[in-house]
Amino acid sequence: MKRLPILIAVLAILAGAIPVYHWISTSNATPNTEASHSAHANHGGKELPKEGGQSAFAAIAEIVALLEADPDTDWSKIDIAALREHLVDMNSLILEAKATSTVEGDTIRFRIEGEGGVLRAIQAMVPAHAAELNRTGPWTVEAQTTSDGAILSVTSGTDADLERARALGFFGLMAKGSHHQPHHLAMARGLMNH
Repeated sequence: MKRLPILIAVLAILAGAIPVYHWISTSNATPNTEASHSAHANHGGKELPKEGGQSAFAAIAEIVALLEADPDTDWSKIDIAALREHLVDMNSLILEAKATSTVEGDTIRFRIEGEGGVLRAIQAMVPAHAAELNRTGPWTVEAQTTSDGAILSVTSGTDADLERARALGFFGLMAKGSHHQPHHLAMARGLMNH
């Protein structure tokens, strides 16, 4: 039972909800407890790390802190598991999918392939992100799923935009945009499907 208050305090610290020094100075943890590693993190007042660990963990921690800080959070709709599944897909897509490209005139076609969970991630994420890229420009973007992944077609209106898309490549295009964070929060709130 000691783990839950410690986890909540760590998540609050990661989100900046309470100062680290306050939690450390008021902690009644004794040496050799699970919390003792937090107590020695002060390092004599020197700056502490801000990263909460592995990026998916840190993303979830940030969302949890935002939800807890919002008095209007409807806890009956919260779905952290859906957010985690999406973060697993993001990881699979970026680290395990295979992407090749061909240029045909003003269009770059990316063929993205994978198996198992990677295939599922490709087919879930590529069409959704294509719609976002198409909305924000400067390209005209289309996606279609295939039996082994997806094809992403990126058409440019200028040579400079074509060169930019080529330089970004599939993975750079997938990471482009600032819609990810609001999307993650909405997903955790149960407002959108994975």
